[in-house]
Amino acid sequence: MRIDMDKDKQPDPTRRSLLKAFPLGALAVAAAARARAPESQPPAAPEPESQASRGYHETEHIRRYYRTAAYW
Repeated sequence: MRIDMDKDKQPDPTRRSLLKAFPLGALAVAAAARARAPESQPPAAPEPESQASRGYHETEHIRRYYRTAAYW
């Protein structure tokens, strides 16, 4: 048995217009929030490090660890 909807009964147009307007409202809120956000300062340039201080370098406390961990 097949049940047909009444042909004269239409969906509520206000509900459909609300659902259509929702993404636009969300976009407007996001744009307003971005416009009100204070501009951040650019990050300060990092100080140049010498080549000797970059990467792995063996220091006295590392040598002491190797001795206590029985690596040598």
